[in-house]
Amino acid sequence: MDFLEEPIPGVGTYDDFNTIDWVREKSRDRDRHREVANRMKMCIVVHYCDSFSLIFSYNRNLSFTSLKSGSLAGLIDISAHWMTDLKEGICTSGIWFNHEHCCWNSNHVTFENRDKCPEWNSWSQLIISTNEGAFAYIVNYFMYVLWALLFAFLAVSLVKVFAPYACGSGIPEIKTILSGFIIRGYLGKWTLMIKTITLVLAVSSGLSLGKEGPLVHVACCCGNILCHCFNKYRKNEAKRREVLSAAAAAGVSVAFGAPIGGVLFSLEEVSYYFPLKTLWRSFFAALVAAFTLRSINPFGNSRLVLFYVEFHTPWHLFELVPFIMLGIFGGLWGALFIRTNIAWCRKRKTTQLGKYPVVEVLVVTAITAILAFPNEYTRVSTSELISELFNDCGLLDSSKLCDYKNRFNTSKAGELPDRPAGEGVYSAMWQLALTLILKIVITIFTFGMKIPSGLFIPSMAVGAIAGRLLGVGMEQLAYYHHDWAIFNSWCSQGADCITPGLYAMVGAAACLGGVTRMTVSLVVIMFELTGGLEYIVPLMAAAMTSKWVADALGREGIYDAHIRLNGYPFLEAKEEFAHKTLAMDVMKPRRNDPLLTVLTQDSMTVEDVETIISETTYSGFPVVVSRESQRLVGFVLRRDLIISIENARKKQDGVVSTSIIYFTEHSPPVPPYTPPTLKLRNILDLSPFTVTDLTPMEIVVDIFRKLGLRQCLVTHNGRLLGIITKKDVLKHIAQMANQDPDSILFN
Repeated sequence: MDFLEEPIPGVGTYDDFNTIDWVREKSRDRDRHREVANRMKMCIVVHYCDSFSLIFSYNRNLSFTSLKSGSLAGLIDISAHWMTDLKEGICTSGIWFNHEHCCWNSNHVTFENRDKCPEWNSWSQLIISTNEGAFAYIVNYFMYVLWALLFAFLAVSLVKVFAPYACGSGIPEIKTILSGFIIRGYLGKWTLMIKTITLVLAVSSGLSLGKEGPLVHVACCCGNILCHCFNKYRKNEAKRREVLSAAAAAGVSVAFGAPIGGVLFSLEEVSYYFPLKTLWRSFFAALVAAFTLRSINPFGNSRLVLFYVEFHTPWHLFELVPFIMLGIFGGLWGALFIRTNIAWCRKRKTTQLGKYPVVEVLVVTAITAILAFPNEYTRVSTSELISELFNDCGLLDSSKLCDYKNRFNTSKAGELPDRPAGEGVYSAMWQLALTLILKIVITIFTFGMKIPSGLFIPSMAVGAIAGRLLGVGMEQLAYYHHDWAIFNSWCSQGADCITPGLYAMVGAAACLGGVTRMTVSLVVIMFELTGGLEYIVPLMAAAMTSKWVADALGREGIYDAHIRLNGYPFLEAKEEFAHKTLAMDVMKPRRNDPLLTVLTQDSMTVEDVETIISETTYSGFPVVVSRESQRLVGFVLRRDLIISIENARKKQDGVVSTSIIYFTEHSPPVPPYTPPTLKLRNILDLSPFTVTDLTPMEIVVDIFRKLGLRQCLVTHNGRLLGIITKKDVLKHIAQMANQDPDSILFN
């Protein structure tokens, strides 16, 4: 490509809601590398300085991105924990303490009642000076709902007024941006600031959502903002996306405390272009982000997440059957959730409901809070619920889930054997069953509202509840029927055979896998959460089963489904195109359509080009030798044309509407008394990608996927016939899949 000797500001950039040209961006990066290499050859001092500068700039950018991501994650964790407890009461010894920290500092607390201390006062104690009786319950109920509505109202109002892009999880848009799409402002400073504030408010409101998905968006905002401090990232969209891939890994690293899982998540789920050097850079970013969050220690337990657990009891081969059952449940739940949530989101987009986001959020928040308060498992934050469900009951646990008979009897190894369930366990089972129904239903209507909302935690909660219910059932079955053939070979009476917390963890992985269709990264994230290598096989079995079941009922994960719903031009690299169509079947123009709009290399005036620009909306134009020959010369982008002509009118004397535009290397001498010519060869792509009209579309689709093309030109015997854009390819794929091709809105 013949680049400008003196670059014109704006040339080589892209309009909003357009796809970048990966080939062009990589070519520009190679030219920059050649220029740096030439400077290095000239002077040995410059060689070492430039080498150090290149390495330092990238590592400094990633370090700052990771430090900022880890710091914001710690701030969000601490703030959300405090504001969640604020709905139930306040610490009189220090308003900045949450419930747990308030009682940690108390001298009047016992181990059995460690969540009760005189320094922590419920709202009924503050308002009517008592915590007993029906009226006190009503006051606490009212204040819980009131705080939830206030937090939700502030969140949706801030998003609506200041940063509309701060809503949702952000992962569908991040995937689209990493594939080369431009959404200006989506990773900007206003979006970062509002998303950070409103994420705390949304989580604290008690809605069925999580902060883990939005933390990926927050980390990518940090990476994008810091890219503007370095020329090579600010001026090159492809290089910037390498940083964003690493930032996505840092986001998952601080969300789950899983650095390796973050790297694999970026590779498996969000990244479109992931070269080998991005792998170790993502590893570095995830490491620094996790180290930063660990230094902050937001939960006070030296862990990166609230629900870190450790299991020590081995699992047995027979337990693969219930683990696979949990995988089937996760796949069914994932397929059900995707279909119902997409149907509801489509209804929101196509009806009057979408015009009233504040009302929708307040109604869903009110319903959630009213139904959540009476049940202790829905009243607490979802992260705390998952932590309790993952927990393996010990001697000192006071939870109802650990209310077993003979609870203080231990086995020879000091472990708690399987025991008969007490009244607390049976009560907890009924409450968890109601919690499961509420979480399944309310999450469908919550995800997609105009507030920050992640899906990882609600999906894990659904699976963890189902897993805990099944785990307790298996535990009681093994206790009362240890002489059955399926138990007597490995589970003797009084032994610790079944770990219900492990079932909860496997169920959480199954449901998250069913919704997102993650496999490798999901298993690694769950492994890092538990720290147990021996549980990888159950996790793999559940994750693969859930993916197979969900894929049998629908091929798309939740993020791909939302990408298609929003009409983003995302070309999925995992799907095969198996239809026997040709390039001539997809190209524009079709038969009986008007001829393709082209520019000639040496016979059009400025006025002719400006007329074509004003009368069409195309992103670029092929340049040919003449309209008669239709021999291809190159391709020029609409934006570059507009900027170059405007710049020439301002800076080049005598350029008027009748000036001839030349895309050739040499222009003929200008006769006297004629306006000067305008040479625009420097903005012309002299090597546009071309295919013949008989090229199979499966090859064309592969070319678009692997090269990241915006468009390719179709020729026949060297003559230009038409053009195929990325939007045309996506519409054709949708049409072949019996989907609505008009759902693809952008190019």
